[in-house]
Amino acid sequence: MLYDKEKFITSIKKVLGAIFKEKKKDAIVNIFADVNRLFSKFIIGKIIDSLIIGVVCTIGMIIFRMPFPPLVGFIVGVTNIIPYFGPFIGAGIGALIILVVNPVQTLWFLVFILVLQQIDGNILGPKIVGESIGMSAFWVIFAILIGGGLFGIVGMILGVPVFAFIFAFFKSLINRKIEQNEKMEI
Repeated sequence: MLYDKEKFITSIKKVLGAIFKEKKKDAIVNIFADVNRLFSKFIIGKIIDSLIIGVVCTIGMIIFRMPFPPLVGFIVGVTNIIPYFGPFIGAGIGALIILVVNPVQTLWFLVFILVLQQIDGNILGPKIVGESIGMSAFWVIFAILIGGGLFGIVGMILGVPVFAFIFAFFKSLINRKIEQNEKMEI
């Protein structure tokens, strides 16, 4: 699908052109372009957040003299990309690796990861992802809570980009309405 992306997009535009008038077709294409842009920015923000978490984990492990900091930090960073379950997977794999070398440090590693993930989930992640898609950290947390409450895990994963799209749609709608009102006053 990615290989033939341009052909796929051209075909969809032709189908939309056959079904809708030009103005409607362009509006639909613009909506899908906005969705694509928001999802791309969300994924880039999530990758940046995960990279930071991986680096901080590695540095923290070096400071606390834990075994295999680069390996475990890499695993924690990569699995952090996975929404909701990723931090648990990374912590579990990291704990198993450390358990083989030093069982006592496994407990300290888990405490360290718990603190790191709390900071990431409540402060760092919402700020980075929010800035990448143009929403405040409050709205990111709000979208995750509402998405999770309504649709469970899938809602937590898709809540932020879907809410960002809805947010951008209504913002655009309001701005157009304000412009129309200003033109009518003149």
